[in-house]
Amino acid sequence: MKLLGDPCERYIVPEGAKVKLREKEADDLSLCPDGGKSSTQALFDELRDEIQQLQKVLYAQGKHRVLVIIQAMDTGGKDGCVKHVFSRVDPQGIHVRSFKKPSENELAHDFLWRIHRHVPRDGEIMIFNRSHYEDIIAVRVKKLMPEKVWQQRYRHIVEFERMLAEEGTTILKLFLHISKDEQKDRLQKRLDNPAKHWKFNPDDLADRKRWDEFQQAYEDLIERTSKPWAPWYVIPADRKWYRNLCVARLFANTLERLDLKFPDIDFDPDKIVIGD
Repeated sequence: MKLLGDPCERYIVPEGAKVKLREKEADDLSLCPDGGKSSTQALFDELRDEIQQLQKVLYAQGKHRVLVIIQAMDTGGKDGCVKHVFSRVDPQGIHVRSFKKPSENELAHDFLWRIHRHVPRDGEIMIFNRSHYEDIIAVRVKKLMPEKVWQQRYRHIVEFERMLAEEGTTILKLFLHISKDEQKDRLQKRLDNPAKHWKFNPDDLADRKRWDEFQQAYEDLIERTSKPWAPWYVIPADRKWYRNLCVARLFANTLERLDLKFPDIDFDPDKIVIGD
């Protein structure tokens, strides 16, 4: 089975485009309308193998840097997406960083200070599970700082990402889009399953009451920060298997567009003799 189209084209948010999340189907299956988790598993495995092989070359070449930014509403599937899509990648060349409430030390610096220290180096893949965008979203919706503060952060982030891109970092930004009904179902499952109680945070219910505010904040953010050098993709995430499939294809496409090749060697292997 193959995807009926390219998620890069289907879910990208072009620069200047208007975003209305309520008009985007969180349960969209348009790239494999007749498929399901079982029928697409083979394709997903192929994509993970492809990512594994491409990452080996990325790491060996030590020339390119890749930054993946994942944002979502609570229960949106950030952890699951990372776990499943990147499960076969060599741990040497990939790192995951989660940015939560800033510490006192972090608050004593500019808001990008804690972010910039963790961007990828040559040959690395860095995944931000939540990111510098929390310094707009959470700050705005929860009114943690004056509007003047978070309004100027759009510009700061755009220029920060432009600098990273011009310095050689490939940036892939993913918004995992779930519906309010799906969030309710996932929260309930955390309550029903003792093994998932640790994942439940009562504060999530307070955020859920602000659903419309968060949605509006994300719409504005995506519109204002989706740029050619760092575009946003709004990925339907009500179906976990479909979300993972789309993200795997997107990431494989991202690596394929890089000039990946094993580094040249300065010796002739045929002339080397390994002694007993």
